[in-house]
Amino acid sequence: MDSKKLYDKIFAIFGLFMVFFYLGLGYILIFSPILDYIDKPLRVIIGIPLIVYGIYRAVTSYEKIKKSFFTDDDDDNE
Repeated sequence: MDSKKLYDKIFAIFGLFMVFFYLGLGYILIFSPILDYIDKPLRVIIGIPLIVYGIYRAVTSYEKIKKSFFTDDDDDNE
């Protein structure tokens, strides 16, 4: 197996974990009662961009995973 292809697969999976991290952190900031000591408008101002960025990362991670795992690139001829 090509080391670059393995590297791409590892970072594609890491990107997927980061999607869940950003979406989860945004959700916790906005809706969790644990952080009631922080003003609600501040939590929403920080939480919404985290959720939007998580959605953006989900789209880019989907494309990377699709490219890394589900395409047959025969780059051995180069």
